[in-house]
Amino acid sequence: MTRVLPHRIVVASRNEHKLRELRRMLVDADVELLGLDDVAPEAPELTEEEETFRGNALSKAYQAAALVGAVAMADDSGLEVDALDGAPGVRSARFAGGHGDAAANTALLLEKLQGVADEDRTARFRCVIALVDPKRDDGTGQFEITFDGTCEGRIAHEPRGSGGFGYDPVFFLPERGLTVAEISDADKDEISHRGRAVAKLRAFLLEE
Repeated sequence: MTRVLPHRIVVASRNEHKLRELRRMLVDADVELLGLDDVAPEAPELTEEEETFRGNALSKAYQAAALVGAVAMADDSGLEVDALDGAPGVRSARFAGGHGDAAANTALLLEKLQGVADEDRTARFRCVIALVDPKRDDGTGQFEITFDGTCEGRIAHEPRGSGGFGYDPVFFLPERGLTVAEISDADKDEISHRGRAVAKLRAFLLEE
């Protein structure tokens, strides 16, 4: 089959942790992933003003595609805690106010869950990846597709482990008895919300 998508895809992110994960998980998909700092270092920060993960992922992918005039992908992911009515949700990265302050976000989360019993600390990581091609026509003058993934667990009472990033040290996997920050990269790629979404993206890329 003739390849429709190009060899290079711009990732709408400056997060090196995220870029490393994506590159690792798509190592055999015959694509080169470039971060925004690689192609548009002077570009302004992308906005995240939608109320859903899918909406934010698509918005960021379209913003990146417009900046570079090429195929772009973006993900929006976050933590949903049942005892907090689904918070922090799409505001996971800025739960404590500033964007990307993992320590402050985690501290606020644990504070809000003080006194909540283990069985009521259920939570899930959710991820949506959007792939956008502004030059490929699906009848609307563009092409878009999304892939989603979830990982179920619960919130630990204190951080454990030195791997991963974000809320990984407090996201406990009952079936493994470990937090996400305590498992190997290979295991994380297999069971994480982003890993499951990327697996669907990888299958699509290989088919294309």
